[in-house]
Amino acid sequence: MPALHQYDYLFAITTCFAFLDAWNIGANDVANSFATSVSSRCLTMKQAMAIAAVMEFSGSVLVGSRVAETIRTKIVDPALYEGQPSILMLAMTCSIIGSSLFLTVATHYGLPVSTTHSIVGGIVGAATASVGIKQVSWGWDGVAQVFAAWVIAPGIAGLVGALVFYITKRLILTHRGGGRAIKRALVSIPVYSFVTIASLTMLVIWKGIQTVEPTTTQVLVSIFTVAGGAVILQVLFILPYLWQKVVVEDWSLKWWMAWRGPWLLKRPTPKTPPPGVSRLDIRDYYRGHLTPEELAYVRASDSLLTSVQNAHVAADLDKDDALILPPPAVPPPTSSHGSERSDLIPPRPAGPWNSLPVLAWRFNRILLRGLEKDVIALQKRNSVMSWDLADMHSRAPHYDNRVEYLYSSLQILTAASASFVHGANDVANSIGPFATVYAVWQTGVAKTENEVPVWALCFGGAAIVLGLLTYGYHVMRNLGNRLTLISPSRGFCMELATAVTVLAASRLKLPVSTTQCITGATVGVGLVNGDWRGINVRLILWIYFGWIITVPVAAVISGSLMGIIINAPRWGFDGG
Repeated sequence: MPALHQYDYLFAITTCFAFLDAWNIGANDVANSFATSVSSRCLTMKQAMAIAAVMEFSGSVLVGSRVAETIRTKIVDPALYEGQPSILMLAMTCSIIGSSLFLTVATHYGLPVSTTHSIVGGIVGAATASVGIKQVSWGWDGVAQVFAAWVIAPGIAGLVGALVFYITKRLILTHRGGGRAIKRALVSIPVYSFVTIASLTMLVIWKGIQTVEPTTTQVLVSIFTVAGGAVILQVLFILPYLWQKVVVEDWSLKWWMAWRGPWLLKRPTPKTPPPGVSRLDIRDYYRGHLTPEELAYVRASDSLLTSVQNAHVAADLDKDDALILPPPAVPPPTSSHGSERSDLIPPRPAGPWNSLPVLAWRFNRILLRGLEKDVIALQKRNSVMSWDLADMHSRAPHYDNRVEYLYSSLQILTAASASFVHGANDVANSIGPFATVYAVWQTGVAKTENEVPVWALCFGGAAIVLGLLTYGYHVMRNLGNRLTLISPSRGFCMELATAVTVLAASRLKLPVSTTQCITGATVGVGLVNGDWRGINVRLILWIYFGWIITVPVAAVISGSLMGIIINAPRWGFDGG
């Protein structure tokens, strides 16, 4: 029987709001890791869900999430609660309630915020109401880190993302003649893959479960063994497949043939494909995004049509002759991505509303809500946070679609890495306070650190995946093409910059958030595209506003709730 059996209801309430907080992490935070991949058409929503489920679980369970700080980022001294463990339980409960309620509203409006800062705000409010505002650590080891993160996280990630994309753009993407861009891209893929896998290896070594600190030699051996081995496998099996697919244009090649490795290069020259089958069977990653010439033609045509409809006399039509432009060499692509997935929602099965097939169909409409949303089409809809998206997208150059296809495989790797890093750093935002309440409820003792049981990690992981599955599209549509044009070459730079920044910051103990890192990296890559009009400044200001209000709003909610409860007759330090 738990030591504090009289507070069973408090543990039950904490469990419910911990699930809600983890659900919001999936719908808000995890969506950040895959917004670029889905927006660039590199991954479908179903593929993103599958990768996120594996990588989030792996990151949270394997790397550093076993031990969670009771008072996150040392906001308040835990010794203040040693004599009153029930007050510590209540503080963590109010903290997670304040955090989850704020995140629910932010997620509903598609506002990407930091779940780390949300729980910090909740703890600030609960600590202020319970032990006083003077007991809160406002220095660099405490709340000051949150304020510094508003500049540090997006700044570092933006610089890294801009640098990686600038190098890729100058050395690879802008070389068009003789297939040089394709060949250079094939050479660069193993290099970028080595950096990505090496970063993950360092994260596992530095933050994983270990009894002794690894030496520099052990770290280097592990990096070159794991990353080097993975790159060798990639060169032997993935690159031959990509060569046959893109350079040889082997339309009959299937993805599962990659296991043949170098023997793929000996395949006979493919025959002429049957009618309706393209020789180069790859996705058009710029579909629906107009070039400046195409956009000018479309808008001039729209202007001419409006003038004709509004003309009253024949003389008025002569004024618009100069607006008539020759059609572009390539017809403008359609503006909707829906034709690729025209049937997103399966039809309702026959039968009454209470039949099992119909009930299962309705249940799936709730559980699979996110999978049935066309994120790219939603990004094209007008909203208060968007401006001239078509003009913004036209300012980004269109690179060789074959090169973009080559980088799509690299973007999948970097997206998975960003998700793994997120699981290693942010999953404990909801599970940490929950584990604290569980430990105090079981033992009746307030501790600085508490072991997080595996079932709690699985509990949080399930809620995170469910949040991404059902509501993640809200944040995805804002962090995707509404912020800047995203293609696989740009997306992998954003995700690689995010993973590297979070890794370096974790090692240096700098305060960063994955939300702020991916946003900063997106802006950095968008600026390297061309001029500042290539990014959505209005949306950036809206996102930054969300970062600023996170801590105070979560603190007000948790602090108000904490103050009301501990001043009730049966609570307080004297009544416990």
